[in-house]
Amino acid sequence: MNQFSRTQLLYGEDAMKRFASARVAVFGVGGVGGYVVEALARSGIGALDLIDHDTVALSNLNRQIIATMDTIGELKVDVAARRVASISPDCVVRTYPVFYLPETQDQFDFTQYNYVVDAIDTVTGKLAIIENAKKADVPVISSMGAGNKVHPAGFEVADIYQTSVCPLAKVMRKECKKRGIDSLKVVYSKEQALTPIGDSKEEVSGKKVIPGSTAFVPSVVGLIIAGEIINDLAGSV
Repeated sequence: MNQFSRTQLLYGEDAMKRFASARVAVFGVGGVGGYVVEALARSGIGALDLIDHDTVALSNLNRQIIATMDTIGELKVDVAARRVASISPDCVVRTYPVFYLPETQDQFDFTQYNYVVDAIDTVTGKLAIIENAKKADVPVISSMGAGNKVHPAGFEVADIYQTSVCPLAKVMRKECKKRGIDSLKVVYSKEQALTPIGDSKEEVSGKKVIPGSTAFVPSVVGLIIAGEIINDLAGSV
C-alpha cells in the first residue's frame, strides 16, 4: 500500500505507471493552478513544472491553497514545490519564477511535457502557451474567467468554440481563430460575472482592476482541470 493506493483502485496499475512517468507543466499556481498542482501531486504525477513569477500576498488567503500567514512574501512556485514534496516526495518538481509571455517563452521546451495547463490571466501569455503546446502536439487545457463568479456548479468543460457568455472565452475564441487554432479544451462558466461591491480597485501591474473571488470557485476550476488531465492520461476519456 502507498499514498496512491485508493486512486489505483479506480484506475489500475497501468494507469498509475502512466501518471508516474508523466511530466505536466502548470502555468500559474494561484487560485486555479494551485489546486491543479495539489490534485496532480495527490494523484501520483511523476514530474511537475511550476511557472509563476508572483509571491504570496495577504489577499491570496481567501482562495489559494498555498497561501497561509506563514507563506506571505514567498515565491508561489517555492511554496507549491514544498507542498508537493510533503505529499509526493518522489515527484520531480522544477520551478520557474518567471512571468510567461512571448518574450520568455524560449525558456520552455514544450516537447518535454505530457500535458500543459494554462491557468494564467493575460491573454498574450495564454495564447503563447496554447500555440506552443499545439506546435509540440501536447495536450493543453485552459482556464477561462473565474473572477467575480460565485456558482462553482456552473463550470463545465468544453471546446473554446462551444463557449458563450464568458468575456474571456469570447476574446480567446477570436484570437484562436485568427491563429488557426481549431480546437482548445477549456473550463468555463456561463454565469454572468458580478460587479464588485464598493471600492475594490488598487494598482496591480499597471492595471486598476481587482476582481472579487471566493474560496470555492477557483478551487473547483482547478480540480476540474486536474480531473481532465488524470482521465486523459489514464485513457478513460
